[in-house]
Amino acid sequence: MTTNLSPAAAKRVFFLLSTTRWLPVGFVAGIFTLIARERGLSVQQITLYMTAQGIMVLLLELPTSGFADVLGRKPVLLIAGVVNIIAGFAYLFAQSFWTFALAAGLMGVYRALDSGPLEAWYVDTIHDREPGADVHGAISIQGVLVGVGMGGGALISGGLVAWHPFKESSALLLPVQIFVALCVVHLLATLTLMRETPRSTGRLGLRLASSVRDTPTVIREGLGLLRTNVVLRSLVLVELFWVTGMMAYETLMPLRLAELLGSEERAGVWMGPSAAAGWALFSFGSWLGGRLADRLGLVRAAILGRVINGLGVVVMGLTLGPAALIAAYLFTYTMHGAASPAYMGLMHREASSKNRATILSMGSLAMQGGGAVVGPLLGVLAARTSIGTAMVLAGLVSTVGFICFLPARRRERGRAIDLTDGDPDAATA
Repeated sequence: MTTNLSPAAAKRVFFLLSTTRWLPVGFVAGIFTLIARERGLSVQQITLYMTAQGIMVLLLELPTSGFADVLGRKPVLLIAGVVNIIAGFAYLFAQSFWTFALAAGLMGVYRALDSGPLEAWYVDTIHDREPGADVHGAISIQGVLVGVGMGGGALISGGLVAWHPFKESSALLLPVQIFVALCVVHLLATLTLMRETPRSTGRLGLRLASSVRDTPTVIREGLGLLRTNVVLRSLVLVELFWVTGMMAYETLMPLRLAELLGSEERAGVWMGPSAAAGWALFSFGSWLGGRLADRLGLVRAAILGRVINGLGVVVMGLTLGPAALIAAYLFTYTMHGAASPAYMGLMHREASSKNRATILSMGSLAMQGGGAVVGPLLGVLAARTSIGTAMVLAGLVSTVGFICFLPARRRERGRAIDLTDGDPDAATA
């Protein structure tokens, strides 16, 4: 038993902390990129400094997730919360390429620490009572709440940029200040609401030393699964394709919008409502993804969501006006939400309590590491051709990633055959 909360209580905490974790992000959706552009950085510099985040995740993702599997989820989440607040302050005061790179690097440390522990804590609670139970339903609801929280934050953010109450400073700064304040709220909520039985006994210093000593073993065992488990290996590789498309609608989208509107501040005003609508549709997509997974199975639902998401990015690159760009962006975000519950459900099938955070972090590691490589390449392509061309190519690469789901599809078919052979009624169940 990893927690003294009941499954129902743990679900409430999981949903609440998911909301408080992502609500602040809504306030800065596209804002960091626009601030950097406003402060004089070029498109190439922006896509390059952002690699600092991916590099830090690449270095720390597995060590931090292994540490969470050994020491416990809550301590790691508390450290993550503190680092996130520091990263927010760093973005507020960044003025040059290197200070923006520092802020991005701190955000990468946060992402590495935060990736996996909360979800792993919740799933382990459920599996304590119902071993092996699929959790895509709860993840679907979590996606709805995340979308609502981020959408609400983005909507308010856009309104604040348009209002611009403090004329002596950039209109883009107030959303970042609120981001920092809300990150403090999330840290306090994690400290107060999350309950976890320590995974080892004794004094804190001894527990930390033991956890540090055992972490490499957990990491080695997790990496060993990549060698022996073709399904897990392929699911992790999905992230390399998907992050290419994500770079287009997360990083290039605000820049393309500013290009079409002729101003970073005007783009900031448009990005608020656009991101709000996008995350509202992400919520709908997440709900839809849970229903599709029930109806089609996890693998087919994941493939459908990822392919259509990638095609949406292609359409974004082909649009010629701001309204059409935003419409394509909204469609793409809907399918982003639709693909996530099934994909995460497949990842949880390959994990256990002793390595769940590590398994989840493998996907995040592939995404962040891939983004660190893809981002600068897309920046160079955008500079030498156009932002639209870079977005089209990113969408096509993302779509091709459906092939990585084929091993999971073969396993799912094999399970269906075994079930039917074992129970003649299963074919009609």
